[in-house]
Amino acid sequence: MRRDNKKKIVIGGETILPGQRKRILLDVAALFDYTHITIPIEVIRGTQEGPVLFISAAIHGDEISGTEIIKRILQEFNLTSLVGTLILIPVVNVYGFNNKSRYLPDGRDLNRSFPGSLKGSLASRIAHVFMKEVVSKCTHGIDLHSGSSNRTNLPQVRASLDDKETEDLALTFGGPVVINSKMRDGSLRDAARKRKVKVLLYEGGQSLRFEEPVIRAGLKGCQRLMQKIGMIKGKKLLKKEVTFLAKWSYWVRAPHSGSFRTYRKLGDYVEEGQLLAVISDTFGQEPYKVVAGVSGVIIGMSLLPLVNQGDAMIHIAVSQEKATREADRLIDGDNLNF
Repeated sequence: MRRDNKKKIVIGGETILPGQRKRILLDVAALFDYTHITIPIEVIRGTQEGPVLFISAAIHGDEISGTEIIKRILQEFNLTSLVGTLILIPVVNVYGFNNKSRYLPDGRDLNRSFPGSLKGSLASRIAHVFMKEVVSKCTHGIDLHSGSSNRTNLPQVRASLDDKETEDLALTFGGPVVINSKMRDGSLRDAARKRKVKVLLYEGGQSLRFEEPVIRAGLKGCQRLMQKIGMIKGKKLLKKEVTFLAKWSYWVRAPHSGSFRTYRKLGDYVEEGQLLAVISDTFGQEPYKVVAGVSGVIIGMSLLPLVNQGDAMIHIAVSQEKATREADRLIDGDNLNF
């Protein structure tokens, strides 16, 4: 494991020594009108050697709840006796954040562009800079997200549970659900893992919204993890809040076009075949029942009640106890999120 070992850390040409705290504006690329764009970073180093943890938010520019979580860390955590180094990045995708958009100006998803390249697209270049200046210097990371447009998520942690240390960190972070999530090509989590950095992904709430329960759950999770790896002290490790450990998840899709009415809510446990929603036409006729394919916990829902056939409606996490054959018999592979 890499540790700071009281050596200097350099980010964006700025040197941060043990015991120092600095705010850095990391250069990325200018807009076409020459407006200068930078990623704001705060680095806090303790006097004692220890882990190097980054906490990032708004890789998708409209997922702003993580930005508020980082603000609360700076406001509420006692960091005066920090062990190791904490690197906070409240807004990674500054372009999208300013435009209230998930994407970059070139239409690309930054979280599908890692590890990036200096000769690639704008997204690829930002990913390269972030990997070089931040991730490569860390031992651990927490990447904060929320639901995409017109979707909401139950607070949840996604991690690769095939790695025992990562699993332990995910269970320590806590929350209603922890999901074993396969790596996605081009994601920050995948690129970080290839560099031996242990990263958790926290999801919760809606885009462009601050929801207090989601923010508090993320804040408590960050605190528990920092205590676990020895960065901050407490009387005892805060109680875990995991109530459901999931091996995989799947989307229930609309069997017919129309508008729908849901009968379940986030966090509900549903049994196989249980009614989730009813789709009908604009006159309320020809109703179609939408049911659960496999038993599990509802972790995500569409907030838009208008659907075309095949649209994703309800996201369900399935426990470790369910056999893989349950996934095999469930519709086709594009519904699955491992």
